[in-house]
Formats: sequence, C-alpha cells, structure tokens
Amino acid sequence: MDALIIAAGFGSRLRDLSDSKPLTPVAGVPLLELGARQARAAGAQRVVVVTGHEAERIEAFLPGLSDRIGIPVVAQRVADWSKPNGWSVMAGASVIDGNYLLMMSDHIFSAVILRDLARQHGADRGVTLAVDRRCDNPLVDPDDATWVRLDERGFIRAIGKTIPEYDAVDCGAFLATPELAQAIQAAIDAGQAGSLSEGMQRLADAGRAATMEIGGAWWLDVDDPRAHELAEAQAPVELAEVYQAVRA
Repeated sequence: MDALIIAAGFGSRLRDLSDSKPLTPVAGVPLLELGARQARAAGAQRVVVVTGHEAERIEAFLPGLSDRIGIPVVAQRVADWSKPNGWSVMAGASVIDGNYLLMMSDHIFSAVILRDLARQHGADRGVTLAVDRRCDNPLVDPDDATWVRLDERGFIRAIGKTIPEYDAVDCGAFLATPELAQAIQAAIDAGQAGSLSEGMQRLADAGRAATMEIGGAWWLDVDDPRAHELAEAQAPVELAEVYQAVRA
C-alpha cells in the first residue's frame, strides 16, 4: 500500500514561522517527516508527496527522507497548487494503483489512528475517513475544522466547514480507493471547484463514504502558531516512537 501526503498549499497561517508548512519543524522534526514516518509505521511501502508551493525545496528534501525511513518517498507535482486540495489528490492518485492512505502534511497522529485506518478495507465503501466524535476537543480549531454529519450506519451524510449540523470532526486521514479521485473529477465536471470535501460529499451521496472513529486517540492539525505551540509541547510525548527513531 502507498501513502499519499498532500504538501502543495501556501500555508498562509504558518507563514510567520516558516516559508514551507510541510518543512516546519515540530520539536526538531519537520511535519512532512513526521507524517511519512507514521505512514511507514502503518504499513505504507511507498510515500507519494504532492508538491506545489516551494516545490523545489520540498522535492530536494525527499531523497534524504527516503534514506532515513527506508522506503521510497517520491514527488508528484500538481499543475496549479492555487486550486483546491482535490486537485492535489487527483495528481497524487494518478501515480498510485489501488487503495492508499491519504494524509494532509500539516496533520499529525498517534500511531494507532493510521494503523487502524489502514485496515478499513471493504467492498461497501469508496473511502474511509478517520473522525473524532469529540466535537469540543480543545485541540480542534472550530473556525478551521471540517465537520462531519453521520447516518445511522456511521457513514457520512454531510461534510464541510459550514454544515449546520454535525456529529464529528474530520481528522485529515483517509483510506482512499480510486473512487475518491473519480468523485473529485466528477465534481469538477459538474462545475464545482474541486475540493476534497466536494469529492467526499459525492461519495457520501452515493452511500460510499465510511468513517472510523478514533476514540480517545491523539491528533492535531498544525495550521497556525497556536497549534504549532501545542505540537511542540505534546508531539514528543504522543509520538514518542517516532522521536526515538529520529534520534537513533
């Protein structure tokens, strides 16, 4: 199985700390490296990184990262990184066969989340999203979160930043099948902008968007200086295996 990490965006909310969000260090380890190491621990045999903003700098970082973690880490550049993140998903998925772990470069997770997510294969779904039922989780920024409304099966009924009713928050980690990129392309063909959430909503409308609840597991979207400060304090404890491997 491959992992696909989206690392193409501008990262405007972290610009005061770093010109490149994926390369922003958390307790000395770049966000992109934390994600790639966690993907490998979950069983990924290759990591595809979609680049855009600061592409040359990120792409130059990948060979050393590949050497450190012991699996291929390769770049796939998106044609226009100013477009919504679904375009990055399609760019990365174009070089992947079969199912893959999909991650955002600014989200970090305790190991159990990705390990469990990697096992969520099923003929009844085109994608499985890790969700947190703790809508009042103090680590979540409610102004930036993507919210999820569930049906009686625990599948997605609605997803987006502004939906009026919700049961959970999107953790930014997916087990995707080829149906996800197809759904994003269908949304674009229908006149939408091409966001990941638009593709997810199309799969939800078809009854093909499952979820996996993470329980009390730790995760964090490192999207602004406040979240980065939290990550600096908590990540070395919550991701202790990763930091031990880096130091080894």
